[in-house]
Amino acid sequence: MEKQSYSPNPDRYTNGMKYRRCGRSGILLPEISLGLWHNFGAEVPIERSQDILHYAFDHGITHFDLANNYGPPYGTAEQTFGRILKQSLYPYRDELFISTKAGYDMWPGPYGNWGSRKYLMASLDQSLRRMSLDYVDLFYIHRFDPETPLEETLQALVDIVRQGKALYVGISRWPSEATAFGYRYLSEHDVPCLIYQGRYHLFDRAPEEEGILHQAKENGVGFIGFSPLAQGLLTDRYLNGIPEDSRIAHGGHLKKESLTESSLRRIKALNGIAERRGQSLAEMALAWILKDDLVTSVIVGASSTAQLGKNLKALHSPAFTAEELEEIEQTCKL
Repeated sequence: MEKQSYSPNPDRYTNGMKYRRCGRSGILLPEISLGLWHNFGAEVPIERSQDILHYAFDHGITHFDLANNYGPPYGTAEQTFGRILKQSLYPYRDELFISTKAGYDMWPGPYGNWGSRKYLMASLDQSLRRMSLDYVDLFYIHRFDPETPLEETLQALVDIVRQGKALYVGISRWPSEATAFGYRYLSEHDVPCLIYQGRYHLFDRAPEEEGILHQAKENGVGFIGFSPLAQGLLTDRYLNGIPEDSRIAHGGHLKKESLTESSLRRIKALNGIAERRGQSLAEMALAWILKDDLVTSVIVGASSTAQLGKNLKALHSPAFTAEELEEIEQTCKL
């Protein structure tokens, strides 16, 4: 890919994006952030990935969410992001909030997985090389490790900040008891947790049920949700069957068993509510997550600029009435 002249939209901060304070910190995050879990691996033309990143930044998305093993294959999403950053976005590095993670399997052997100090330190060094960065804005422990002492994992996060390799740290998908310990440990070591990342959508209320949302708020920690559209279930994609080019048809993370008669009934009912509100199901599902101040931002994926543009319409969603919220709750229990 040749170096291209890119001039971002001068109205990117005034054309509709809204920003929320992340816990008790100085950081503001866009209500919608862009995740690079899919659509930025080696099999995707880099021109398409670049178009999506440029479109995102042109529309006020400043937060880009990565992880060491995003691709496929592992590492290629960071490589793609690094190439595009170098080619066109690097002059705007200080306007970007770049996050990455480590915790899942990344390389063979006993040191390429979980939450040891050795793995986390080595993984972040590799991520920085892949993205040609001196530091990331945010580094997460990607999942809970039941074997490694929490103190080891958390002290690695503290030292990563003190070494200047990350400005902030976050926790992803930890149980509430371990999370409480993590918040205390990090605060006591003067590196407070910035944000908690968890799966959250209309059909997965774990952050509510496990008290994660209120726990974060009480501790001055932000919350960012991933998979807000249940990997496509909460869109109009499956209302009339399984499209040939869908994730279910391709045998990806979303399995055919996910689309049961019960879930399809709920999806169609929710789509009816969205239509009455004058919006798509995806727009309503995103707006529902952002309905109150318990959530700082929501991470969306995008395979095209058109898809991302549709998701951004959620920013202009009308407020929910109490009756609509109750109808949504009852529908999700069908």
